[in-house]
Amino acid sequence: MAARTSIHPREQPPLSPAAADGGGASRLRRWFRLPRKLRMTREGKFFLLITLGVGLAAVHSGNNLLYLLLGMLLSLIIVSGVLSELSLRHLTVVRRLPRRAQVGRPHLVEIEVYNHKRRIPSYAIEIEDLRAGQPADKRCFFLKISPRSAQVAAYRRTPARRGRDRHVGFRVATRFPFGLFEKSRTLAADGELVIYPAVDPVRLPERHDGGAPGTDGALGRGRGDDIVGVRPMREGDDPRDIYWRKSTLPMQQVLRERARETRRDVTLELEVRQPDAAGEDGALRFERRVRDVASRAVAHLRRGDGVRIATTRGERVRADARSGADPLLRFLALVEAAPSARAGRVG
Repeated sequence: MAARTSIHPREQPPLSPAAADGGGASRLRRWFRLPRKLRMTREGKFFLLITLGVGLAAVHSGNNLLYLLLGMLLSLIIVSGVLSELSLRHLTVVRRLPRRAQVGRPHLVEIEVYNHKRRIPSYAIEIEDLRAGQPADKRCFFLKISPRSAQVAAYRRTPARRGRDRHVGFRVATRFPFGLFEKSRTLAADGELVIYPAVDPVRLPERHDGGAPGTDGALGRGRGDDIVGVRPMREGDDPRDIYWRKSTLPMQQVLRERARETRRDVTLELEVRQPDAAGEDGALRFERRVRDVASRAVAHLRRGDGVRIATTRGERVRADARSGADPLLRFLALVEAAPSARAGRVG
């Protein structure tokens, strides 16, 4: 797990100089901003209607038993507010993002909640992970978080599009103790995950004469592991390469001649120019081109080739078997289409 983000409910993010100097409106918003949000559940709405009915009946009839029942119902509302507030206090929320994620492949995001209270546990805590520009559809539920202890849960998510997935915070909520009201608070906690494009299985053409279409390099003499032949030993040669089985006399020593290690580089070009009025069809075609380039790049890397990706805008990136596919997939995850008037041809 690569990313780790934590936030304490009592901590407030520092104000920017513009907000601090801008004074008036921002200070008023902070003063009138409620620390908690309260929402009635369906059961809470029925409970409130019953309470109002009992109250009206008690006022009109003057019956002491109805007043007693009204007091009990109102006390339940007060107890619900106090206990829910105690459950939400002094919690630290931590998010752990995976090192990599890919379109169409599920990944896990861990959420850890630590209860800093010394004696009071927190009950029925629900954490929603908030992302910029997307609905809050992923949440984790914690039945009980004991004092001075932590609980960890995870949710599974399958990305539908590549690019930056920005996490902006958490929504911490509870319906404890009676389920009549849901009290919540939104906490700011930034995090970012780069979603790689999807990769399809691709069958590459076989190499011919030691090479492959679009590759550079040829076999030759060098310091590789393969043996291409033998030759008489000359002055300055490494004696460790002496082939003793073929060497009969000290003056007729024979050396093994090794193959040169070659590097095959494949250049894949990505067309990023797009007509200004392409619309959704143009965006879908561009996403298919990105997916096709990613699939072919991964296939070449698995075969041992070096891969270079060049866009028609002049951007380049290279990777080989040693670096892995991460540099290429990250580059393709963040590449964007450009109108044809602004895109230049690779020289």
